[in-house]
Amino acid sequence: MAYLRNSLSSISLKNLSLPSKPTPKFGYSSFTTMGSSSKGRNTSLNIQQKVIYQVPEVDYNGMERIVDETFGRYLFKALKRNGKGISIVWFRNDLRVLDNEVLFKAWVSSEKVLPVYCVDPRLFQTTYYFGFQKTGALRAQFLMECLADLRTNLMNRGLNLLIQHGRPEEIIPSLAESFGAHTVYAQKETCSEEINVERLVRKNLQQVVLSSQSEDKFLNHPKLQLIWSATLYHMDDIPFNPGTLPDVYTQFRKSVEAKCIVRGCVRIPTSLGPPPSVGDWGSIPSVDQLGLQLQKVSRGMKFVGGESAALSRVHEYFWKQDLLSVYKETRNGMLGPDYSTKFSPWLASGSISPRYIYEEVKRYECERLANQSTYWVLFELIWRDYFRFISLKYGNSLFHLGGPRKLEYKWSQDQKLFESWKDGCTGYPLVDANMKELSTTGFMSNRGRQIVCSFLVRDMGIDWRMGAEWFECCLLDYDPCSNYGNWTYGAGVGNDPREDRYFSIPKQAETYDPEGEYVAYWLPQLKELPKDKRNFPGRAYIDQVVPLKHGNINRHRNQDKGFARTGGRSNFGGKQTSVQR
Repeated sequence: MAYLRNSLSSISLKNLSLPSKPTPKFGYSSFTTMGSSSKGRNTSLNIQQKVIYQVPEVDYNGMERIVDETFGRYLFKALKRNGKGISIVWFRNDLRVLDNEVLFKAWVSSEKVLPVYCVDPRLFQTTYYFGFQKTGALRAQFLMECLADLRTNLMNRGLNLLIQHGRPEEIIPSLAESFGAHTVYAQKETCSEEINVERLVRKNLQQVVLSSQSEDKFLNHPKLQLIWSATLYHMDDIPFNPGTLPDVYTQFRKSVEAKCIVRGCVRIPTSLGPPPSVGDWGSIPSVDQLGLQLQKVSRGMKFVGGESAALSRVHEYFWKQDLLSVYKETRNGMLGPDYSTKFSPWLASGSISPRYIYEEVKRYECERLANQSTYWVLFELIWRDYFRFISLKYGNSLFHLGGPRKLEYKWSQDQKLFESWKDGCTGYPLVDANMKELSTTGFMSNRGRQIVCSFLVRDMGIDWRMGAEWFECCLLDYDPCSNYGNWTYGAGVGNDPREDRYFSIPKQAETYDPEGEYVAYWLPQLKELPKDKRNFPGRAYIDQVVPLKHGNINRHRNQDKGFARTGGRSNFGGKQTSVQR
């Protein structure tokens, strides 16, 4: 495991304050946008648009109410614990209380639970090949908000969250020894760096000798129990082992839909306490204490981290605004918060489980309606599962230049060209607007991701790993399986039946931003141009850095050549740790 430099060992996390309660912050400007009808359909209306959208658009008190109501539906008062001693919950990418099987099994198996999160300095170092920040400031802030909310939700149910700074393989065994913990429970991960940390934790736990007063005389060392809980379908339930997993998504989806059921969400007890006696539970670091420069969202969507926000977004999107009923119609939008669910940042941090979303979809279908839109949300969650299982099958090849197919292409690593893409200065407004949104907010639409990926690898011929690592740095919803899985697809080195998946910029602009609302929002210099010129501004915009592989943007209306519509992979990402695998 090649973790890199820039250790944060010198940073003290004592006496740091928690993030304050989230409060809405909005500004306004006159703007026309797609997806502005009551159900998000692609209509254009002249209305006042917010400069900053808080996602979800719920205040702190509203979140508390939604959390209480939601937890109440999953409360099981008759639950009893039958274990002895102390167990440790090692939180990783499962930063939630609801439907957390790791937390539940630890609670059942013990008299007291010690919840722990390790602020691992390796998460804030640099990417392996090209030296970008592994976790950018926006995702770091989102993660700290997730931890603050997790602590609050645990405290409301009789526990707390111990914040420790350092490597889990050093911290977890030390805590197990200090508290005499018989078992460490954690979510199972699939990529090599995370697996290596699991191996080191298990190895170091074997060096811990439990007190002879242990209830079980055969238990000499603390155990590490890893639990599969990150996917919609459980690994034990799918009709394949990793080696026989289909390489084509459609085959995988049809098989699991026909042969598998989704397990129900785990119920929660009335109280998770009492906690063990801890002198100092630790403080959640601020972004600057992680060695990053605080970046405030000045435009676009500001996501609020944490389980409370995640549950509130589900409530807002499904039940308050009734947007689930038109999801399939609007999912290819790019502007504003309501064209798609926006669940992916919370799925990535584990602030919400895919099984909870599944149950809410099914409840919606029973209480309101079932249609293609309700199914399509589940379709997208299965994509997320697929990439997680593919990472088991192909291992590190997911991160290598030739991808799972081990193809040998000649890629450029032209730094100047790459910088023009990264900074949103390519001369193609649709590409540039998407890249500006990414760097400003940490988010980009699914449609935008496919467009900018195609442009980088097909039109520029740039090494796809440069794009993947930049996304790794920036995305709130980064997880290695979905991020690198999608990039290998886009670069033609993944398990994609269409090898040369090309997105024609003119065609994409005509189809998904026909009046230039999106590009004018992110590139204000285009706002005064006629709507049909915003995506094709000619000399009114900066020079184009490369010609298009298929077609001249200035003769766009006759250039559909090479365009391939994809099957709708959404940004249901899931994780935040990076990796040289």
